[in-house]
Amino acid sequence: MYIYPDNLKSKATLWLWDLRDIGIIGIECLISVFALSRLGWLPPIVLTAVYAFLSIRFEDVSILDFIRYAVAFFFGKQQTYEWRG
Repeated sequence: MYIYPDNLKSKATLWLWDLRDIGIIGIECLISVFALSRLGWLPPIVLTAVYAFLSIRFEDVSILDFIRYAVAFFFGKQQTYEWRG
């Protein structure tokens, strides 16, 4: 079921994911099924399931967004404080 955004500025969602995430999950599923059927390799389908779980959106926030913000805060951006006296 397609859910139209309430305020016209939020992203369009399909079930619990953004449409961009649905596309990424679909492509990952195709690659994962190919890797499992032809190569007998299981890790891609596990990574797809983990990404699908982490990208579930609830009230415009996902666990993946929180992880990105935390990594950017702790590791990505240098924080400097200048004390003037």
